[in-house]
Amino acid sequence: MVSGFAKMVELSSARRGLLRLFGVAAGGAAAGSAQAFNADGERRDIRAEPETEAEKRKPRYRETDHVRDFYRTNRS
Repeated sequence: MVSGFAKMVELSSARRGLLRLFGVAAGGAAAGSAQAFNADGERRDIRAEPETEAEKRKPRYRETDHVRDFYRTNRS
């Protein structure tokens, strides 16, 4: 039989493990975003590929059935 104190210690340990995992994940995210900068703190030369004329003129928004349903059901 596990006492109340032992359960509390076990939960506390699990909570610390979860917080440690969050800390590692946040550090990984920060390190990944830092790769976009050079040593001087300036952005590296990362650019999007230029669009062709056909891509510039193509339709971007399509009103599909699920979009129409969304607007129909969410009118104020």
